[in-house]
Amino acid sequence: MKLVHVTIHTDHFDEEIAFYTEQAGLHITRDMRPAGRKMVFLADQEGDTEIEIIHDPEAGNAGNDHLSIGFHTEDPVQKREQMIQAGFPVTPLITPNPQVRFFFTTDPAGVRVQFI
Repeated sequence: MKLVHVTIHTDHFDEEIAFYTEQAGLHITRDMRPAGRKMVFLADQEGDTEIEIIHDPEAGNAGNDHLSIGFHTEDPVQKREQMIQAGFPVTPLITPNPQVRFFFTTDPAGVRVQFI
């Protein structure tokens, strides 16, 4: 079985798309806006697990303190600095062992995002 997508309902639709394209490096793989729906799917490449973003004016904060979406990055220290420069809140760098370093931020909808 393969994970197909993760759905985020948000009232910050455009900001969510910008976050996942600019900060996570994803690309829009399916765009339903031309069909009149404010919904897009983003992924690293075709066939990968997608993040589905749906505009929902009543969504409020979609975040959950016990759930996060994780992305691999070549250099967590540099990525953390980029996130700070872009104005996103970040946790301190976490190093549970010498081979692993990561941090968390939140996307515009309040979803915790880990860069590892």
